Amino acid sequence: MTERTDLRIIDNPMQPLDCSACAASVLVRKSNWQQTSIQWNETAQKACRERPLACRGDRPTGQFAGCETLAATIRDASLEGRIDVIFKDVPEK
Repeated sequence: MTERTDLRIIDNPMQPLDCSACAASVLVRKSNWQQTSIQWNETAQKACRERPLACRGDRPTGQFAGCETLAATIRDASLEGRIDVIFKDVPEK
């Protein structure tokens, strides 16, 4: 049996998106309304305004759960058609 090559990331690559509140520029892939992949680089991590607040005290920076402002930016970009939604269904409200 031959393994099928998964071409989804080639057919639907990640797209650049800038956060609406800061200079964080990330790569985003929106598979559907419930699933989003975000790729942060070091520059984006340093630029994010919410990251330092979430990583205070004894919380390691690797446990950053995500930026609410970036999530809203992604949602808006998806609804406006600036970011492709690969498997479109009815958006959540």
